[in-house]
This record gives sequence, C-alpha cells and structure tokens, in this order.
Amino acid sequence: MTTIVMTGATSGIGEIAARKMATVPGNRLILGARGRAPRGLNAYRLDLASLDSVRSFADAVGEQAPEIDALVLNAGLSRTDADGRTADGFETTFAVNHLGHYLLLRLLLARLTDGGVVVLTTSGTHNPAERTLLPPPRHADARLLAHPDQDPDLDREPRTAGGRAYASSKLCTVLTARALAAQPEAQARRLTVVAYDPGPTPGTGLVREAPLPVRAGWWLLGSPLRRIVPRFNSRAAAGRALAELALGTARPPAGHVHAALRRDRLTWPAPSDLALRDDLMTKLWHDSAALVGLPTHSR
Repeated sequence: MTTIVMTGATSGIGEIAARKMATVPGNRLILGARGRAPRGLNAYRLDLASLDSVRSFADAVGEQAPEIDALVLNAGLSRTDADGRTADGFETTFAVNHLGHYLLLRLLLARLTDGGVVVLTTSGTHNPAERTLLPPPRHADARLLAHPDQDPDLDREPRTAGGRAYASSKLCTVLTARALAAQPEAQARRLTVVAYDPGPTPGTGLVREAPLPVRAGWWLLGSPLRRIVPRFNSRAAAGRALAELALGTARPPAGHVHAALRRDRLTWPAPSDLALRDDLMTKLWHDSAALVGLPTHSR
C-alpha cells in the first residue's frame, strides 16, 4: 500500500490531484483540511494557521501510518493585506503557506520511506523574472516575515504588502525544498523533493479572502475564457501534474528541485536568484525551526 499525506485537497488543483491519486489501486490518502473533505475522501482536522493543530494532525497521521510514501504540502492562502495574525502571533499568509507546512514536514520527515517523495507547492510570484502581477520578495527573513511590523521596509499600501507577503512565502517554499534536499538524511534515504509551481491557474480557491470582484474575475478566467490568455494553465493540467509528481510518475532531472507548469506542460526552470542562495536557505531552515519551537542544531 502507498500512503500519501496531503494538505490543500479540498478544492482546486489539490482536489483534482487527490481524486486522481485515489483512483490508483493500493493508494491510501490521508488528508488534512480545515473543513469538510470532498465527497469520497476522508480528512483529519488541520488548520495550518495553528501550530497546535499541525502537531495534532501529525500525531493523528502517526497513529494511522507508521510509514509515508509521499508528503504533498499544497495548501495555500493569499490575502489582500499583511495585517492578519494567527493565534501564535505570526502574519497569517507566512504562517499558513510556510511555517505550518515547515513544522508538518519536520514532524513527519522520519516517517517518510526510503525513496519517498515530498512535493511543496510554490508560485512563480517568488521570481521577479516571471513578471507576475504581485510585487516580488525582497528577502526571506523568517523573523521579519512572521512579524512584518518589525520590518523597516514593510509596504505601507495594504494590497502591496499582502501581495509581497504571498510572494515571499512562496520564495520560502523553494528555499525549504532546497534545504530539505540538501539534508544528509534526505540524501541517504534518496528522497525526491520538488517545489512545484502550478503557474497562474484561475478558478482555484487561492483568492478566497479577496473582494468579491476579484474572486469573480478569478473564477471567470477559470472558465473556457482561459483560452484567450495562453499563459494560464487549466486546473485539470495543474492537478494532474501535482498527482504525477506525488506518485513519482514525473521525476525531476538530476540536480533540479523546481518544477513549473507552463501552457499545461511540466518544465524544470531554475528558480529565482534569491531562491538559489545557500546562505538564505540555511538561515531560513534554522530560523523557521526556532519560530515553531524545534531544535535548530541541524542544518
């Protein structure tokens, strides 16, 4: 039996991927979700904005699965400001998109089988060269991203601050993937680690906290009108690629951890310059551990 643990499977590309993986004989999915799971799929309670909830979910997974073959960290959130704070006191976008997943990864890492797969969903917004609509990251300082009120360069316009918080959290995702792939334990156990960018994929729940006109436009572009903007990917292709990465039927070329879906095709471009900096990668791994209450002595 192949055991897959996944977040972000209740809608959008995550639901498509989960349903595709669930149809493969011998697969068992363990889903973490804030709300009700899609029909036919089971989920345990998981609120990535709460470190206690992440720990409880990890405990539940441990009771159900002593070994995990694939860990898919797909859930994500985009806000229109950087004013939200979690119960732990962290900026909400950074907490959900990075810290919660980082903690879950660390808690479940020892359960991954030799040759196991870890897929973390990132975004092209992390890379200025992609020229997305969101402002690109300035840094990957976990302490300033967790507490943006301490950042002297925090954007004063709420929408800009919110967009940069999202892009920065996705930079952290790529850096986390690189840091994990560099861990001696991951290399010894031949783990496959991928930071997957599904590209602009309208019709997902990513902007669920945005104003109604923004949400309506995002869903409209997810309709057949998507074809008038070739840069956009379909939800079906994005979900299928996510499932293929998790199942190991799509594998990265040697030395690559960054995948990007472009025009519904999986490609393997280099990530941003900031994402390739080893000093930022190592510091983020250590600082994130400190923020979530884990030991920081390992790389």
